Parts: sequence; C-alpha cells; structure tokens
Amino acid sequence: MKTHKNIIFLTHAEKGPSGGAKIIYRHSEIIDKLKGYKSEVLHIKKTKISKLKNSLQKKFKISNNFITGWQFNEIKPAKNFSYKWLNHKVNCKNNFDFQKKKDFIIIPEIFAHLALELSNEGKIGYAIFVQNGFVLDSTNNEKKLKKNYESARFILSYSNAITKCLNLKFPKIKDKIIKISYSLNLQKFNLNKKKNLITYMSRKLPSHSNLVINFLKSKIPKNWKIQDLNNLTEMETYKILGQSRIFMSFSNFEGLPLPPAEAALAGNFVIGYTGEGGNDYWYKPIFTKINQGDICEFVRHILIKIRYKNQNNELKNKIFEVLKKKFSKELEIKNIQKFLKLTH
Repeated sequence: MKTHKNIIFLTHAEKGPSGGAKIIYRHSEIIDKLKGYKSEVLHIKKTKISKLKNSLQKKFKISNNFITGWQFNEIKPAKNFSYKWLNHKVNCKNNFDFQKKKDFIIIPEIFAHLALELSNEGKIGYAIFVQNGFVLDSTNNEKKLKKNYESARFILSYSNAITKCLNLKFPKIKDKIIKISYSLNLQKFNLNKKKNLITYMSRKLPSHSNLVINFLKSKIPKNWKIQDLNNLTEMETYKILGQSRIFMSFSNFEGLPLPPAEAALAGNFVIGYTGEGGNDYWYKPIFTKINQGDICEFVRHILIKIRYKNQNNELKNKIFEVLKKKFSKELEIKNIQKFLKLTH
C-alpha cells in the first residue's frame, strides 16, 4: 500500500484570533482531502521554565544580551490545542517525531530560525511559509536565520510585498519562492441585510482608530453606528460584516491583510491603510487608500462614502468579480497542488 505524504503545519498556540493560523488551518483541511496526502497541525508553545525565566528577567530588569527569538530548548508541543473562534476540521499532531520518508514540515516565518533543528538538520524536508515579509527577524542571529532560509526546499509567499521583502533580505532564495493563495467563503456572507453601520478592528493600531472615531462620531448622521469587531468568533465577525456598509482598515505592515478583503467581499466599501500587502487588491472604488496617520483624510472619505454610497456600481461589480477570483477556492487548491508536487 502506497504511503500518504503527510504535510505538517507548525503554528503557535495562542488563544486570540489569528489570520495566519486561520489560513494554515484552511490549507491543512484542503490537503487532508486530496488523494495521496494527509495533513496535521502542530501547535507549539513555550515551556513553563522558559516562561518563568522571561518573567524574572522582566521583573528584576535583568539585562539580556543573548540571542533573541524562541529557542528550540524552550519550546514544546501544545497537546490537543485548537482554535475555538473559528470552525475547522484539522488533525492535531502532539509531538516532534517526524518520519523522513513521509513527513514534510511547513514552518511559519516567526519560527524560521528553528527550521533546521525541527527538521533534524534538514533530514526532514521543510518549507518556510512567510505570511508577513515585515517580520523576517525571528532572531537576531542573522547567520542562523540565513542558513535556515537557504536550506529550505522552498518558500511560500502569497503577496508581492512578501516576495519583495524576501528577495531583499535573502537574495539567494529567489528561485525557491512559490506563489500560494487563500480563499474566502462568500456563502458565509448575507449581503441583503445592510445597515447604516461602520465596522473596524480595534486591535489594529488602536491609537489611530481612536483618533478617527473621535473625529468621526460627531460628523456621521444619527442613524449611523460604529462597531468594533474585536474578540468575536469567525462567524460573528462574518455576520456583522455582512450587515455593515463601510469597513475601516488599520492594517500595519502585513503580508496580505485578511480583514479588508473579507469586508470587501461582504459588500463593504473599505477605507484606510493597505498594510502594504493589501496593495495587491486595493482597487477603486471598493477600496480607498489612506496614507498612514492621515486622520483627517480618513474621516473625510468615510463621510463621502456615507453621502454617496451607491456611486460607481458598475465598476464596483467588476472589481467585486476580480476579488472573487483572486480569493477563490479553485485558485487556492490549484496553488496548493503545485507546491505539493515539490515535496516529493
């Protein structure tokens, strides 16, 4: 009987919502359904001793001149951990035992410096999944980081911003970069129950969102409301996005920000920061780009959209179709299948 290739995704074990973990879960679910493949997600966390050590260093203000980033002897698998804020059907792996013939590891960029140690010095094939090109500094040990990237079988990227950052920092890995994508399920959105609602996520640059709201709240009509989407489940977020008309984006240095894309596909006008990675899909008239920190322009464009929310419907529909293709399940599966061929 032919052995199935097992694709193991690593991610962190954190309680709060995480766009990166959401995409990892989605890819693992897809791969696990493909013929000839299995997939698992391995969550990692710091050991209790490591947490205590860090706590004491902060409490007593002990100078730490050591190498930064999580170290291999400070981590362990988080057994039976899973994210509760989104619906998923992933298989969880609870140990660091990998098999050379069938396992292939996908390691996020935040743990890239641990790649060779996790893969038994490269004996287990691995790729680095870069979801944010602006956080390639998982350690200050540049020599180790460079070696881990250059030893990877390939590097996954899903935006032009990520690829540019990778090429700048690690020019020798250019030929290893593989294009990947993620999909957004439109069936979760109900576009027929729109309200006079403006939404945003306060965990993204809260000082900026507080300023915008402070200026905005006295200017919007009385029948309009502003709602924070922070700390909601995936389905609660989708439900409210389906009701709102305008989404305020406060993305900051992100690979390909997920909330603005979700909001647009839920029928919102999106106004705000692209996070740089959002430039891949920031098309007018659905998206309005605001330079980071330009609070007055932010408020002005929201008020314009409130007054003229039905403008450019024909062009808006065309851009909506472009977004649907870019974040389609078909494209996501096609790109996943391409990189899976390289794991053999």
